[in-house]
Amino acid sequence: MKKKINLIVTTFLFMATINAQEKIVENPFFSNYSTPYEVPDFKKIKPEHYLPAFEKGMAEQRAIIEKIVTNKEKPTFQNTVEALEYSKTLLTKISSVFYNQTSANTNNELQEIAKKLSPLMSKHSDDIRLNAQLFDRIKSVYDHRNTLTQSTKGNDKENQINLNLEQKKLVEEIYKDFVRSGANVAEDKKEELRTINKELSLLSIQFGENTLKGDNNWKHFINDEKELAGVPQSIKEAMALEAKNSGQEGKWLVTLHKSSWMPLLQYAENRALREKVYTAWMNRGNNGDEFDNNNNAAKLASLRVKKANLLGYKSWADYTLEDNMAKTPEAANELLVNLWNRALPMAKQEVAEMQKIIDAEGGNFKLASWDWSYYAEKVRKAKYDLDEEELKPYFELNNVRKGLFDVIGNLYHIKFIERNDIPTPHPDALAYEVQENNGKHIGIFFMDFHPRESKRGGAWMSSYRDQSYKDGKLVTPIITNVLNFTKPTADKPALLTFEEVETMYHEIGHGLHGLLSNTTYDKLSGTAVSRDFVELPSQIMEHWAGEPQVLKMYAKHYITGEVIPDELMKKLQDSRKFNQGFATTEYLAAAILDLKWHNLTTPELQNTADFEKKAMNEIGLISEILPRYKSTYFNHVFSGGYSAGYYAYIWAAVLDADAFKAFKETGNIFNQEKAKLFREQVLSKGGTDDPMILYKNFRGQEPNIDALLENRGLK
Repeated sequence: MKKKINLIVTTFLFMATINAQEKIVENPFFSNYSTPYEVPDFKKIKPEHYLPAFEKGMAEQRAIIEKIVTNKEKPTFQNTVEALEYSKTLLTKISSVFYNQTSANTNNELQEIAKKLSPLMSKHSDDIRLNAQLFDRIKSVYDHRNTLTQSTKGNDKENQINLNLEQKKLVEEIYKDFVRSGANVAEDKKEELRTINKELSLLSIQFGENTLKGDNNWKHFINDEKELAGVPQSIKEAMALEAKNSGQEGKWLVTLHKSSWMPLLQYAENRALREKVYTAWMNRGNNGDEFDNNNNAAKLASLRVKKANLLGYKSWADYTLEDNMAKTPEAANELLVNLWNRALPMAKQEVAEMQKIIDAEGGNFKLASWDWSYYAEKVRKAKYDLDEEELKPYFELNNVRKGLFDVIGNLYHIKFIERNDIPTPHPDALAYEVQENNGKHIGIFFMDFHPRESKRGGAWMSSYRDQSYKDGKLVTPIITNVLNFTKPTADKPALLTFEEVETMYHEIGHGLHGLLSNTTYDKLSGTAVSRDFVELPSQIMEHWAGEPQVLKMYAKHYITGEVIPDELMKKLQDSRKFNQGFATTEYLAAAILDLKWHNLTTPELQNTADFEKKAMNEIGLISEILPRYKSTYFNHVFSGGYSAGYYAYIWAAVLDADAFKAFKETGNIFNQEKAKLFREQVLSKGGTDDPMILYKNFRGQEPNIDALLENRGLK
């Protein structure tokens, strides 16, 4: 009987092993994707595949690192730094899919997996960065990087050559990563650092999850169309369709997606409705409910101070900005204050103009923040005879996209070919093969245009695979742009605002940074640059969007095909500096708030509301304007990668304005010499050199702030 039981157990264990092996074989991450250009096979990847894949990816990297640290040979670039760089291949393959999906196509199951993964990945990263033996080998290579040689074959013989510039840069970046991750921290403090990293990882996920769920949780149905007086018919049709899709046919729905609430603030005569919607938007994460982020923001700021102090820095801003172009919080703050002192008086002037309209109409109230968009629209009509609704029929999404591809083709001689045979990360996404004009393959590019509950708000670029070379062979990039644009209605295609047009140009600028990269190592590829340089390729693209020559390429009436009339185009041009006091001030307020949080030097928990109020009072922010992002939904800095770095957009704006001026000075916005230089010295270089060196290689000089001041009417 005992033998029979043992036989049953043995058989069970054998079958379990076979089943486990079959599951491993079935996991799409464990073999090459059988898709064009090895694009992730999204239809085959299931939630249950992620955790086993991550576990295998981490185990594989641990095994490679063990070989590195037990290698008896003297540390070299190949057996230490390059070996470490290639140790993450499988883990990167898995994580690029998972984290892109949790941003753009998430669900409860993926969010639970993310929470389980967070401490595992935090520990795995710390085990590498705090590995003393590994760091000793890396430090040895770093210390000798200028004299190290490597073997290379040529003419059937082996030669010894020095490390090239990119290899030295890789050594420097990896060494810096280890130091900035705590490799030099005293042994008795490393466990504390591990605990902080684990908490930061979990809190960051929770902050972003709360924001997304809070956004999706708020819906306001309108029963009577009279409440929507002043709202254009096209907007009401979109609201009616949203209500119908939510099971409330015959009503109108407003949500916290920007393409939903923003038009309401802009056009609704119903002031109480505007206040309700605006208040919901500005109170995200600040309602004392299960999605409240007050404590999360305060804890994240506190933990960052603790980590910065452990690493030898006064504040998180000092730690972060050391690795950016700005170098110090003082340098970033100097730019912000300079612009603040120019923008705030302009914003106050804009308030006065709008208050005059309120008074003239017999309104017995003072302009409030929820009134700004509504009365700004009235000022625009009065000053420029321009109604944004006049423009939208000329900004049909497909026409805008085609025009954008034409602009890029004219600049960089590349083309976008739609491919229906390539898997996409979501059924709404479109796939393009990007080629040189001669047909040479560059990469794959996804575009995902409209909001949904599984997608976080905003717009961003990311990658499923970075460009690199492996074993001498080119690994081509797979890049995605994720957007949240106005949806089509039952009888109209997606008609964009000009702001949405600029956003499309912005994000494809990031996309080009990834697609046109030409580096050996993916750690230095594409957008792997400092935060205050990464926005240059994106923001410079926005300049082309409003150029008359470019508008005539894409601004065509969606019904008649008529090119935008010169008169309307002139109105748009004349109004480009309109409302810049507001736009610049609300942005600067958020950037300053970010620096205020991350200039803290002690870890005492702050009361989030009090801290924010004090910070804004100190700079004299007027009550009619709130920061573009308030603390409780400031995903850029509390859930994304922009902590102490939100200033980067305006820092890069100095660069992009000056860089576009280089084109304008030639009299040709498609100047081929400048475009070639920008592609070769900025877009293709990734993080292989110092950003200012790359910029000067393109421009011939350091950037000048004058072009930015001129563009915004601040000069």
